[in-house]
Amino acid sequence: MTALRRRELPPLLRAIHDPPQRLYLRGAGGAELLSRPAVAIVGARACSPYGSQVARLLGRELAAAGVVDVSGLARGIDGEAHRGALETDGHTVAVLGCGIDRDYPAVHAELARRIAERSLLVSEYEPGIDPAPWRFPARNRIIAGLCAAAIVVEARERSGALITADFALEEGREVFAVPGEITSALSAGTNGLLRLGAAPLTNANDVLEALGLERARTGAEQFHPLLELLPASVDELVRKSGMSPGELAAVLAELELQGLAVEGEGVFRSSRPRS
Repeated sequence: MTALRRRELPPLLRAIHDPPQRLYLRGAGGAELLSRPAVAIVGARACSPYGSQVARLLGRELAAAGVVDVSGLARGIDGEAHRGALETDGHTVAVLGCGIDRDYPAVHAELARRIAERSLLVSEYEPGIDPAPWRFPARNRIIAGLCAAAIVVEARERSGALITADFALEEGREVFAVPGEITSALSAGTNGLLRLGAAPLTNANDVLEALGLERARTGAEQFHPLLELLPASVDELVRKSGMSPGELAAVLAELELQGLAVEGEGVFRSSRPRS
């Protein structure tokens, strides 16, 4: 465990209105990890299966492209973003709202251990400090401050994720929101951000283009078997693929987010590059 003084903070974090006096670090990633291109991925603790899937996919794809995924180790969106990054050879940073020696929530102790093995956990709170409700909104400024952009995947109207988005906007950082169903309370916050001018996020490329980076695309992604069945409607794909409607919806959502398939007028079509 090490600690950075204010003058040693990475430039983006040092530039915010209220940078921490100290930043404690735990893990194998090293302080230089905090100066790499980074994106915050945040959202609801009680997220939907769709939100969970999107957060994990974004975490995986951004980390594979060399972006450091930053989140808060909370249940739901945060945890899935960290897990997605760990599925690649990339890196993720968890910002804690408690002492650097604490794993909170306790259910994520194993996830924290995995993050520490190759990346970093950070906190402005010294060892022994208990989590408290007011510490979490405060830590959100660090999540936003470490990053060039922030993504809100799902959020209710009153959500800590929106506090992170506000901090990012105040510091002139890019804010993206994943569009959601207008009937879902979990989409009220993200759709509200879109109404206020946040950039809609439809796949990882939206963020990478804003950062001037390219997405790492694998051969396995470019030739997903389901793409061979397109164009087709959902009903046709259920019959041809043998998948359940739920399984198919998950795969189609992932292909759309990867930019490999598009939907229009009820028909899904391949958008993968042609050889």
